[in-house]
Amino acid sequence: MSKTLVVVVPDADVLADTVASRLVAKIVDAQAERGSASVVLTGGRIAAKVLRTVKDLPAARAIDWSHVDLWWGDERFLPAGDPDRNETQARAALLDALPLDPARVHPMPAANGVDAESAAAQYAAELGPAPRFDVLMLGVGEDGHVASLFPEYPELNATGLTAAVHNSPKPPPTRITLTMPTIQTADEVWLIAAGPDKTDAVGAALNGDKTRPAAHATGQSRTYWLLDEAAAAKR
Repeated sequence: MSKTLVVVVPDADVLADTVASRLVAKIVDAQAERGSASVVLTGGRIAAKVLRTVKDLPAARAIDWSHVDLWWGDERFLPAGDPDRNETQARAALLDALPLDPARVHPMPAANGVDAESAAAQYAAELGPAPRFDVLMLGVGEDGHVASLFPEYPELNATGLTAAVHNSPKPPPTRITLTMPTIQTADEVWLIAAGPDKTDAVGAALNGDKTRPAAHATGQSRTYWLLDEAAAAKR
């Protein structure tokens, strides 16, 4: 049975340090057990700060980056290299500085001559029928959305591996996302939030408000809510 743990730290800077340290340890442990690790990245300000922190951690030298698979939980459907793409931000923050195996880096398709539905189907095929993730990180939005699964949007109930999202309440309007069933296959799901603008959404989700997509995001073994004190004020 999945266990839910809430970790609260003083502020966003400490939160980034905490998540980065946990991520390095999780990857090292997975490689010790199986020789490889599989991580799903997220976007946003805290995510970029986490990745920049990982780059500077001495413990990260224990990771064999050539045996790490990197995936994304969602992506803004924009042309390759667009600065607003989660992939572009992750590469700038950390990935371009690592000795990764390019074949094990799995960005979601860009909006280069393909529609969002075809791109989502392409990513589902790359995931394969039974994806395995050691850790899947999610930012929590002000409305309680995770990945690009928004409250009251039909994609929250999608049953495939991936989905295309149109008319997103946050720009850009078109996105690709993992579905909730895919998110729930991860060994550990980490929900990360900082700041007073996240207080209501985090409090509602932690108290069982199922209208908030974050309330549905659970890992197979553990679900971590990694919060600063402002985001956790109504937990």
